Amino acid sequence: MDHECPTAPAPSPSPAGPPSCVPAVPCWVSLLSRDLPAATSFYGPLLGWTFRPAPSPWGPYLHGIADGAVVAGLAETARRRGFPVGWTTYFGTEDADAAAERIRSGGGTVAVGPLTFDGGRVVLGADSQNAVFGLWQAPARPPGRPCGPGAPVRTELRTRDAFAAAIFYARVFDWAERDGDGYDIRYEHDRVVLRVDGRAAATLRGGGTDGAAEPLLRPRWHVHFETADVDDAAARALRLGGRVLRPPVDTPYGRVAALQDAEGGLFHLVAP
Repeated sequence: MDHECPTAPAPSPSPAGPPSCVPAVPCWVSLLSRDLPAATSFYGPLLGWTFRPAPSPWGPYLHGIADGAVVAGLAETARRRGFPVGWTTYFGTEDADAAAERIRSGGGTVAVGPLTFDGGRVVLGADSQNAVFGLWQAPARPPGRPCGPGAPVRTELRTRDAFAAAIFYARVFDWAERDGDGYDIRYEHDRVVLRVDGRAAATLRGGGTDGAAEPLLRPRWHVHFETADVDDAAARALRLGGRVLRPPVDTPYGRVAALQDAEGGLFHLVAP
């Protein structure tokens, strides 16, 4: 996911669930929360989301909706299972079971799944450098990804070794074998960048450190939500009980701020 919106059809105004995914690229995000009312009270006013219940075998689960499109999932699993509060990035896949086996054989771990959830097949695991991510095998329908304010529009991995991470994900998702289908991996702005049909789909950046006191430096996938005015939204996040980890700054990918929500979940705001 990145700022340049794809040309694929957008989700319908009243979608049944998450959009179908372009294979091998980030396409869905989900929050593990301890307190769903606290999460909705924060992200609703901050990103303009509304919410509706969605089925889940693990307890309360909501879809976050921006401009009529489902853009994120929010679960209360962190409290029920002792997981830390945080956002997880999911990659599209044609075969969740086969991709899960490639995670294991590539030195990563699979913690949950593959199993049926929210109308698709999901896997939750970690890569060979302990960054958590998921797989999403969605029902067959035209892929679509919401864009604009409130939508997750950029995904970046912070890790110890970006090139080793690129090798891991290339193996899990067969990036090299998809070259003829418009998939391209290149190095730019000190990052490994996956482009699909010329659009940046994900970036991988080195410099991460296991156990770092600074949460921004620990290996993880960072989710960026679009907002029209990052400075104004960062100030609003403070009023809602959040925390600004890094104030707004201009980057090659837009103006960006790093924040934590009212429960400590890390995320970013970005403006074109």
